[in-house]
Amino acid sequence: MLLSARLPSGQTWLQIEVPGRPNGRRGWVAQGALESAHAVDGYLRIDRATLRATLFRGARAVFSAPIGVGKASTVTPAGHFYVMEKLVTVNAPAYGPFALGTSAYAPTLNEWPGGGVVGIHGTNEPQLIPGRPSHGCIRMRNADITRLWATIALGTPIEIR
Repeated sequence: MLLSARLPSGQTWLQIEVPGRPNGRRGWVAQGALESAHAVDGYLRIDRATLRATLFRGARAVFSAPIGVGKASTVTPAGHFYVMEKLVTVNAPAYGPFALGTSAYAPTLNEWPGGGVVGIHGTNEPQLIPGRPSHGCIRMRNADITRLWATIALGTPIEIR
């Protein structure tokens, strides 16, 4: 949800979701301070109960795959987030060929790379998917993250439930 406010001076401010701890932080930014804004079509649903990721365009599912999520001691957080980065991994087989950086932060790990950012990435242990093998990240089989990475846009909303 995007909120905006126009000041008496005519300047427009937008309320944005701010990545960081705690999850769910919001802040205001002057519209003119943003390089550009663009609309994205669809959203990614991460279902921790069914261990499935589904990308929607409108009401239609255009991608679905089994996933691995955080184990009980290092859960994948629930909430509304978005895709911040699309990364090509290099010499990191544990992360597969591609990764998506999200605006979510792991609730139990803050000494993890990036301060505990929850990523969506491939794996060199596909036999653990579907399951709960991770430290909070969302793991996919390499063929699935390759398809998702090619399809998803920066800024795409992510619903983790």
